[in-house]
Amino acid sequence: MELYAKREAETGYAFPHDDSYQQQFDDDFPYSETPDQLRSIDEIKHDMEKRKPMDRLLVGDVGYGKTEVALRAAFKAIEAGKQVAFLVPTTILAQQHYDTMTTRFEGYPVTVAILSRFQTTKEVHETVAGLKDGSIDIVVGTHRLLSKDIGFKDLGLLLVDEEQRFGVKHKERLKQLKSQVDVLTLTATPIPRTLHMSMLGVRDLSVIETPPANRFPIQTYVMEQNAGAIQDGIRREMQRGGQVFFLHNRVGDIEETVSQIKAMVPEAEVAISMVK
Repeated sequence: MELYAKREAETGYAFPHDDSYQQQFDDDFPYSETPDQLRSIDEIKHDMEKRKPMDRLLVGDVGYGKTEVALRAAFKAIEAGKQVAFLVPTTILAQQHYDTMTTRFEGYPVTVAILSRFQTTKEVHETVAGLKDGSIDIVVGTHRLLSKDIGFKDLGLLLVDEEQRFGVKHKERLKQLKSQVDVLTLTATPIPRTLHMSMLGVRDLSVIETPPANRFPIQTYVMEQNAGAIQDGIRREMQRGGQVFFLHNRVGDIEETVSQIKAMVPEAEVAISMVK
């Protein structure tokens, strides 16, 4: 509450109104925006144009277009000469966002970088230097972005994906970054405290409830282990040309589980990835 009270009293940077270049970037989106996306984009841009630092929570299911909304805000910040940091909880997600941003910003004078454990020491040093001298416009990364050696020449927008998945120490560092910059938090599953703060008006809230065309809601079933259900699920996914991620909770007998899957679906190619 102290942080948000302090932010309320701070004077932030008022981003300029959209121009033809921003409109061109928005129009380059290859899909049709949903009404909720358009409304959320307008709300976020309106906040960015105020002198008060933005603190908005964007809620939407997986695949409902939160990333595109965030990238339009990022472009608005970059066009104004500011830097953008995109904080995500996992290395895989960082790589996915990096690939998306590289494609989305193609053809525009935007320098995109990534910070994660997949980068070499040399690449990390180059990225850190680029953030400090301003040659990098937007960086996506895991908690590595919160390290003390990371500094920005002129950070204007902080994007945070699934804030609840960061630990207490990470959030303390986040508080320091948040003091004067605009903040947009993306989540599919807001924790009660975050949602409560939005309900109280401490944080502004945008919601994307409308799925994009041909997007179906995620179906979740909780049941006892059932070999028939597993077999049917895997085969159905393979028939549509998709892939299956089978999560197992013990490294000790993971190979036994793989053997069982191969016996159930012998036509499937099964690989193991273990995280200890």
